[in-house]
Order: sequence, then structure tokens, then C-alpha cells
Amino acid sequence: MAHAARILLYFLFAGIGLTLIASGLMWWFEASRRLSRALHSALGKTADAVIFDLSGKKAAGLDFTAGDLAILWDTGAHGLVFAFDEIEGAELIVDERVVARAQRGEPRRLLDENHANASRVILRLMFDHVETPEIEITLYGDITQNPVHAKTAAEAVRLGRKWLSHVDAVIKRMPQPVEAAPSPPVEKPQSAPAVAARPVPETPSDIPPWEDDDSLMDDDTAYAHMRA
Repeated sequence: MAHAARILLYFLFAGIGLTLIASGLMWWFEASRRLSRALHSALGKTADAVIFDLSGKKAAGLDFTAGDLAILWDTGAHGLVFAFDEIEGAELIVDERVVARAQRGEPRRLLDENHANASRVILRLMFDHVETPEIEITLYGDITQNPVHAKTAAEAVRLGRKWLSHVDAVIKRMPQPVEAAPSPPVEKPQSAPAVAARPVPETPSDIPPWEDDDSLMDDDTAYAHMRA
């Protein structure tokens, strides 16, 4: 009887141990914790502002100190880190309609209501990147009990508005490109006036000596003068 009791105790302790191990693994690999660890690894520190989309296995985190924004998908298996100057803007989409926007080079479109009865709230982040120009994070729409998600549409809209303020502050903080001043027109040098060509005077060496000196006569002329 005592031997059977010991065997039952062994099975009981083994069951308790397996339950604790399984609970620990489930806690460690829970989606929001995996995304949080991936954000910490991507940014090198705990993010200053985080949003999760557990149904889409996505997350985004801001690092105000280094000026980086990390986006993750596939529960942190893939992701990108953007510098603040690569952020083009953000849009808050409520029931397939853009209700607020902050975009580089444009005035901010402000939110005019809380949309408490909305069925879906999405934050779209836009970047200056060819392969990943944007990512959509669902803030509200899928029923979840996870505390990282907004419980009401109004709460999700407030969270999206807060992130729009972050993005708007980032855009305003970045220096705007300075347009180069137009260079003054270059004046062409005026060409010297053309000088009319003058004939080159003949040199004395070009004139036959018998045509230039009257004192020189041929022999016949001199003999005639002598006879006279």
C-alpha cells in the first residue's frame, strides 16, 4: 500500500512539474511578449512607445533617444528599423475612411470626433522605402482579451491620435531640405571688334634695284651721254 502511494505521489509531482513547464513556455512564447523582446532587440532598448496588432502578428515601437522606429511582422520573425528622417507620415483609418493624417510636406489633418461606435480602427505608417512603403496596425476590430489591445473603439482612436502626434512631432523635428539659390547668369565675354586686314607693304628687297634707283643706267645709255 505504501509502495502504491509513493508511485501516485511520483505521478502527481511529475504532472505538476510538466504543468509548470508548459505554463512557463506558454508565458514566454505569448505573442505580445515575443514581439516585445523582438522590439527590444531591434532598438537595443525598451521602446518608448509601442503598439501591437496580435491578430496580424505585428508591432511597432518608437525610440525617441536614438530617433528610430521599428516595425515587426510574423511575430517578430521579420522587421525593419527606420530612422526618423525616413518616416513619411501616418494615417488613422476608421471603418475604411481616413479621419486624420500627419504627412511630410502637408498640414496635419486633425481628428474631429472620437468615433466611439466604430467597428475597426487602423493606424497606417508610411516610410520612404521601396520594398516596404507602409504597414497597417489594427488597433481595434478583433475581439481579444489581451491587455495590450484597446477594449473600445474610442480607446483605440485615442491611441491612434497619440501616435499621429508622435509622427507629426518627428516630421517637424527633421530639418527641411534647403533649396539651392539660383546661380547668377554668367556673362559671355565680349569679343574684340574685327580689324580690317591691311595690305602688307612691300619691302625694299622686293623691288628690283633698276626700278628704284634712277642713277643706274645700262651701258648703251651711258655711252650715248659720253659722245654727246
